[in-house]
Amino acid sequence: MRITHETAAAPDRPRNEDFVVTGPDWAVVLDGATAPAGVVSGCVHDVPWLVARLGGALAHRLATGSRESLPDLVAAVIRDTMTAHGDACDLTGPDSPSSTMAVLRRRGGTLDYLVLCDSPIVLRHTGGAVTVLDDDRLDHLPGGRPYGLELVRGLRNRPGGFWVASVVPEAAYEARAGSVPLADVSGALLATDGVTRLVEAYGWTWERLVAVADADGPGRLIAEVRAAELEHGAPHPTAKPHDDATAIWMTW
Repeated sequence: MRITHETAAAPDRPRNEDFVVTGPDWAVVLDGATAPAGVVSGCVHDVPWLVARLGGALAHRLATGSRESLPDLVAAVIRDTMTAHGDACDLTGPDSPSSTMAVLRRRGGTLDYLVLCDSPIVLRHTGGAVTVLDDDRLDHLPGGRPYGLELVRGLRNRPGGFWVASVVPEAAYEARAGSVPLADVSGALLATDGVTRLVEAYGWTWERLVAVADADGPGRLIAEVRAAELEHGAPHPTAKPHDDATAIWMTW
């Protein structure tokens, strides 16, 4: 496999809350959720700590050849991270740090995938068509955007709401997960919504996103999204003007 990736913090923020890690035949992208101003999470750790713990634990299990299904593996990683919080953190509160997750693993002649919340995987098939593996439940909460804080608190990791990697291991089994034959796919893009806003807000197609990643690499996608943000502004009135942006491009 040939795997290239790039990640960049939003220009107006000091730290990158995305996380990316890859191995010989697997890749992981996480996008930590920035806490709203004034929210007290009950946790002594910040979002970069959370994504690093989750991503590091995933990398360890994938690199050591775990045969677990991806949902089982992710559930175990969430449990491990909960333990790592220690006694100083209140994990019963509604505002514990959380993250999206996208995982792709080659297993023999099969590609296993898992997508939790809004960091999608885009598969390019051998015939040229693309399939978007996404989890868009966050886009369909009651009442439509902009969402109030209490609404999000009440529906995070709840049936009828949306699911993220945080302090509920059962969220792993609510992810979009499955497998496809490796022979049917010629490339795969994993990205955070800081990159996919090119499609969701700035008029690109998924096919163009994949074509640019293939021709020029993930760094070009980040450059294109920064240019679009400067030209067009934030995607909608309540959106961040810039976001952390991460992309992985895989071929074989």
